[in-house]
Amino acid sequence: MDNTKILIVDDELIMRESLAGWLERDGHEVSAAASGEEAMEVLKDSRFDILLVDIKMEGMSGLDVLKQVKENDPDVDVVMITAYGSIATAIEAMKNGAYDYLLKPFDPDELGVLIERIIEHQAQLRECMFLREQYKERTRFESMIGQSRPMQEIFDLIQDVAPMDSTVLIYGETGTGKGLAAKAIHTNSPYSDGPFVVVNCGAIPSHIMESELFGHQKGAFTDAKETKKGRLEMAHGGTLFLDEIGEISMRMQIDLLQVLEDHVFYRVGGTQPLEAYFRVIAATNRNLEDAIKDGIFREDLYYRLNVISFTMSPLREHKEDIPLLAEHFLHRFSQETNKPIDGISREAMDEMMLYEWPGNVRELENAIERAVVVGKGRTIMPDDLPIFRLEHITVSKDNSLREVEKAHIIQILNENQWNIAKSSKTLGIDRSTLYSKIKRYKIKKPA
Repeated sequence: MDNTKILIVDDELIMRESLAGWLERDGHEVSAAASGEEAMEVLKDSRFDILLVDIKMEGMSGLDVLKQVKENDPDVDVVMITAYGSIATAIEAMKNGAYDYLLKPFDPDELGVLIERIIEHQAQLRECMFLREQYKERTRFESMIGQSRPMQEIFDLIQDVAPMDSTVLIYGETGTGKGLAAKAIHTNSPYSDGPFVVVNCGAIPSHIMESELFGHQKGAFTDAKETKKGRLEMAHGGTLFLDEIGEISMRMQIDLLQVLEDHVFYRVGGTQPLEAYFRVIAATNRNLEDAIKDGIFREDLYYRLNVISFTMSPLREHKEDIPLLAEHFLHRFSQETNKPIDGISREAMDEMMLYEWPGNVRELENAIERAVVVGKGRTIMPDDLPIFRLEHITVSKDNSLREVEKAHIIQILNENQWNIAKSSKTLGIDRSTLYSKIKRYKIKKPA
């Protein structure tokens, strides 16, 4: 920080002159006051970043100065100067808002280290405040955050698409925020008063998908002990979000297409036709056109879903949003865990900006959550982040993204002794997606 303004408040001339000389040599702008009363007069006309205040002074004491200063300007950092016999008073001062205390006699290096620590602390607080203001300006749809051009384009598209009835298909890698985009469309649509019903097609086993979607009548099968509404009925008057639609079976694709066409269906074991009207939003991390060529996705269902489509960019393509996202997650998890954390160190932020985030925003969210939980200080440091670098993997310009992702998944699986639940959390993906990638990349568990 340039031109840090420091006010020395001490009734001893030699102490004021010594402190001023040391601090001015370090490039700081220094003023001095010979009493608490004089200091308060100076503060009426000028603002200082740091105050060095002697605890014991004639007239207005250092504690009185601290109390009045904090009432007038809570952001000023105050350091108390005390002799050995007044340590208890200095500790009391810290409870009342003092940043730290210096014990006489002290050397210039000790003073310099403390001042630099305060300056860095203030810089972090200012950066957090700046990011919070940006966050307010750049958050237009619930928890969707971004100031980059790709995110602003998505925000504009959501605003245009939301009022329509058209079916929307959202593409994007796992963890890019497809679900948030779908919820934002629903919230800003004419269907916002209705339910937002999510069907994770990749997480629901195929043998129970029919019952989950259509519901079932009591006695329709062995475990059907009572009649149950399906997701289609639940979505009536609202939005049906079909997440990971590319994982649905061919048989269910036929049944689903029929419902999307005429909005009429039957519960499993039922004979009465039911009607449900809802908007459909689907999402996938697969290339559905390739899936059609491979014979695993119906072309007619694809065209029924692909009325309006857009792609959520992977985090590595809009890294300028990382500071805003990290600050958002930090604030949220700090509140949830009741741990006061001032911000993220520059070193930790540099690590996050260099990392490629194969798990995208969800992996970043998990990383910040872990950092808040395990961090010991008031600032997130690099060691608090579970960023798994690919240092032992040879990555060249000839490596495809698939090869890098496969190598990363193998690394995480091995580090977690193939614990799928733990590995999926580390990667920022759900277990069904991890199983799908293991199968797709033909990853074998070591013998």
